[in-house]
Amino acid sequence: MARVKVELVYAGIRVRNLAVALRFYQGMGFRVRRRGRMGHGGTWVHLRFPGSPLIIELNYYPPHNRYYEPIRKGTEFDHFGFRVSNVEAWERTLRRRGLPIVARIREKRENLVYTRDPDGNWLEFFGPLPG
Repeated sequence: MARVKVELVYAGIRVRNLAVALRFYQGMGFRVRRRGRMGHGGTWVHLRFPGSPLIIELNYYPPHNRYYEPIRKGTEFDHFGFRVSNVEAWERTLRRRGLPIVARIREKRENLVYTRDPDGNWLEFFGPLPG
């Protein structure tokens, strides 16, 4: 089996109000790189500080969303985002290691698998759709 390449790309944080959070980060100098809607109804914005390769992803989940939960102090962190060369192979690796699969999303242009660490922090692994 081919070795799967894994690369940390971004950290996602949950926000209560996307417009307020966006103004805050842009006020510090971050620039919007991309934005979009998740298939389940959430909204995301990728921000990058000039000169830095890492991205902050702001995530907003409306109250009716399946991933929504009230934000309390200390629960704002959403997930780390890792790019992998083969999502299916990496998912098998996670399962073999006994790690929980907390979400699996395959959409038209997205291929994602999520696990969580012992403290409940989610780790997203995304990559190409199977050929």
